[in-house]
Amino acid sequence: MKTILVTSQKGGSGKTTLTAHLAVEAQRGENASVFVIDTDKQGTLSLWHERREADTPQRADLPFSRIADGLKTLTERGAAYCFIDTAPTISDQNTSLLRLADLVLIPVRPSPADLWSVSETVKLVKESGQPFLFVITQAKPQATITAQTIAALSEYGQVAKTFIADRVSYASAMTGGRTAQELQPKSPAADEIRGVWQDMKSLFNENSNSLRRVAHHG
Repeated sequence: MKTILVTSQKGGSGKTTLTAHLAVEAQRGENASVFVIDTDKQGTLSLWHERREADTPQRADLPFSRIADGLKTLTERGAAYCFIDTAPTISDQNTSLLRLADLVLIPVRPSPADLWSVSETVKLVKESGQPFLFVITQAKPQATITAQTIAALSEYGQVAKTFIADRVSYASAMTGGRTAQELQPKSPAADEIRGVWQDMKSLFNENSNSLRRVAHHG
């Protein structure tokens, strides 16, 4: 099972929206068993999940102290992916979650405030040694600040080729326990989520190939 941690020290970066949309995309695109875990006390992801009519993706409702054991159990039961939403704070909880992740997603809005705050997140992620990927969220496609943000983030690490534009469809779909691609499968929003998911899968493949090469040479 691949565990994807979605984290950012900046509130309003779109963590929960990204978590929900990617979990649904993984479920739909892979026809796989997908779980979500909400570790944010605000519980927005849990509220979204409770409003869903669909049974998938499934939610694992675990106390923080049981998350590591829970992930192990999900793996044993054949789950393919687990997406974990986190609180927008620097805490021992978030730091310990990093060690459980196969990939860390860091959503960043193209704004000076978000760029200023991202360095602390990156520091924690790099200390954990886990692979990470920036995802630009709530972007204005033609705005200069979007290009500047991508360039600045590239200094820290890899940026997803696809960015998430500032669209009402994301928020309106979440309100009803849905996702934008479920409501409009051929919309620009659906294309964006599909693109980020493909960028993530490419990273998984790269990491698997690297491990195989290390094992081979070892």
